[in-house]
Amino acid sequence: KFLGGMVGSAVGDAIGELAFGMSEREPLLQLVADTDPLIWTDDTAMAIGIAESLTELGHLDPQALGARFHENYLHEPWRGYASGPPYIFRAVGEEDIPYVEAARRLFGGQGSLGNGAAMRIAPIGLAFHASADLDAMARASAEVTHAHPVGQDGAAVLASAVAQATALDPAQPFPREDFCRTLIEAGHTEEIVTRMEMVRDLVGAGAGPAEAADAIGRAVAVHESMPFAVYAFLRHPDSFEECLLTAVLNGGDCDTLGAMACAVSGAYLGLEAVPAAWRDKLERRADIEDLARKLTALSG
Repeated sequence: KFLGGMVGSAVGDAIGELAFGMSEREPLLQLVADTDPLIWTDDTAMAIGIAESLTELGHLDPQALGARFHENYLHEPWRGYASGPPYIFRAVGEEDIPYVEAARRLFGGQGSLGNGAAMRIAPIGLAFHASADLDAMARASAEVTHAHPVGQDGAAVLASAVAQATALDPAQPFPREDFCRTLIEAGHTEEIVTRMEMVRDLVGAGAGPAEAADAIGRAVAVHESMPFAVYAFLRHPDSFEECLLTAVLNGGDCDTLGAMACAVSGAYLGLEAVPAAWRDKLERRADIEDLARKLTALSG
């Protein structure tokens, strides 16, 4: 499950990146088959940063996490970072201020409510899946770059989804109503709670992906993308491939939708559910799997 959550999220990220501008299933699958290696984006780079910081320290330290993000960005700035992290890293470097203080300056002092904290949350949901500190750790990991309450809330709710998926047995009937209720209760903001209630209702009514995407949204704001990623998982809890394709074939922020949805799916179904043809050519798969094993030991 830890391997599935980490590798799955990276695969969803990489295939989602290929899906930009491509909304047809078969052409996308052919493009994936023709692409080797599968290259991931800043979504996975920052998830790796969380896993590295957690496993090196044995606990979450926001300042140390920011420094890890910063170091990894300087090493690979081409991963597709949005404008927020480079601004934060530059401010910290020039003014010697904490990362969380620099994050509070974004968007006129309101902070970011984008999906960047949620896209990278898999290591938190895995490592703290059985801990009462899950919510606090998710929000602490988010505040390094996302000071807005909605940005932090989206990360916390997706961490809850990964944590629940990690704890559940896929051989048993999937407890959709309980799963949805826990996610709704995990939300602290109206924006997130309302969208998660919509997800519950849309899945319950059997709404198709196009209808759900239009209703929920799939943009870079976390309340307009993270809920659709959860919808993709809930629509196909027993199939990693169908979950991924639902997440990335309906427009919007495709790589991040794939990373978020597949973090949950991989944590629920485990590594073997990720098609071998995809995981075998995932960039730096061995490094990601090594971090997953270290997270397993940390959570134990």
